[in-house]
Amino acid sequence: MSLPPPVSASLLLTDLYQLTMLQAYLDQGQAELAVFEFFVRRLPEQRQFLMAAGLEQVLDFLEGACLSEAELAWLAGTGRFHGRFIESLRLLRFEGAVDALPEGTVFFADESVLRVVAPLPQAQLVETRIINLLQYQTLVASKAARARLVAPVLQLVDFGLRRAHGAEAGLLSARASYLAGFDGTATVLAGLHWGIPLFGTMAHAFIEVHARETEAFEHFARSHPQAVTLLIDTYDTEAAARQLVPLAHRLAAEGITVQAVRIDSGDLADHARRVRAILDVGGLGGIRIFASGNLDEYRLAELLGQGAPIDGFGVGTRMNTSADLPFLDCAYKLQEYAGLARRKRSEGKATWPGRKQVYRHYDAAGVMAGDVITLLDADGDGDGDGDADAPPAGQPLLQPVMRAGRRLAASPGLTEVRQHARAELARLPPALRGLTPAPTPYPVRVSAALAALRAEVDARLDRQGALDAAVATAHLL
Repeated sequence: MSLPPPVSASLLLTDLYQLTMLQAYLDQGQAELAVFEFFVRRLPEQRQFLMAAGLEQVLDFLEGACLSEAELAWLAGTGRFHGRFIESLRLLRFEGAVDALPEGTVFFADESVLRVVAPLPQAQLVETRIINLLQYQTLVASKAARARLVAPVLQLVDFGLRRAHGAEAGLLSARASYLAGFDGTATVLAGLHWGIPLFGTMAHAFIEVHARETEAFEHFARSHPQAVTLLIDTYDTEAAARQLVPLAHRLAAEGITVQAVRIDSGDLADHARRVRAILDVGGLGGIRIFASGNLDEYRLAELLGQGAPIDGFGVGTRMNTSADLPFLDCAYKLQEYAGLARRKRSEGKATWPGRKQVYRHYDAAGVMAGDVITLLDADGDGDGDGDADAPPAGQPLLQPVMRAGRRLAASPGLTEVRQHARAELARLPPALRGLTPAPTPYPVRVSAALAALRAEVDARLDRQGALDAAVATAHLL
């Protein structure tokens, strides 16, 4: 089924300064080839790795980004921009190249996640939306991946739409969590757009509108005989479990199987143990226990550490808002313009210049052993010799995905992306798989070639700075 992209393609979904810069670029004729790269400056204390997500929506945006006649008319009516600039926007389309980490790839600080090469106005204008899309899904995918590492074989379902920060966030968080290893979502539209398996039970209101709790259970089971999960904590969790025993046997005699019960409140571990005992004694050992209610990877680890007999979890608000880490210190920065490497030297926000590649190294067992950030045309051993005839010493992570504003190939399906994410998590070093910081961080090294380019750019900037200072001094005199 062909569907429109679930995200906005309007180029007005941006910061004002993107447009003010574009008019100034137009006035000065600055439209040569520019290179921008998206990266995370540093890993926060709460994360030992990040998982790339959101590339598919970025490519959707780049392929469809444009301004409608109504938007152009509104922009002209603001009085901020001259007519020649408005006219230039009418024909503006993204015609550049994109290289990126495949979605589901694990990455670390300072590693380029996505590179855009395009005429300066095009590469500049897409900055805000690229950051917006990549940061959010990466946040959710990274948190979901940690939950999957904590509970590798249990059912995990995204339950977070209702408290997500807006409709788009709720929809994209369903995608990002599924990409990272969740089994499905309660968000129906995510099933329509991406074929993500849908899971759901009932609300407490469904129980409350019935005169008797068992009547609510029976009505639901008969209405949905192939998917019977019953919410049992509306009044008294253990009492509901006991009442369920005879009903479940009676329904089973009619061919209707109660598959699971859901507990959404109270001491989840204690309730699960008590309910498990009631069901087992009642001959219902096959009924699974599903828990929800303000869960994330930390709470999952706590419940599993307590030996709670829980078979699956609905994880919502804390994951969809990435509650313990609501933002990343990420950036989309100019690396090259008009053939010259560029870099920012601001205090605490300095960047590495040039077009870069990240090479990943593995040990004999296939476990990640360290990364090298180097120049795109250098090899992956970090020695700076750039020997093109020698095989790369590691696996290059950034892959070409778009040229001349169009995808090079159809994007992989979510099933394929999930397989890649699963393989990435399997290759994580043991020290990075837990929730507590490793004694030593994962090794990421900057190559000699990249360090040399930084020194070259700094020398050029210093010379220009000295010249500008001399001119300013002479002017004052």
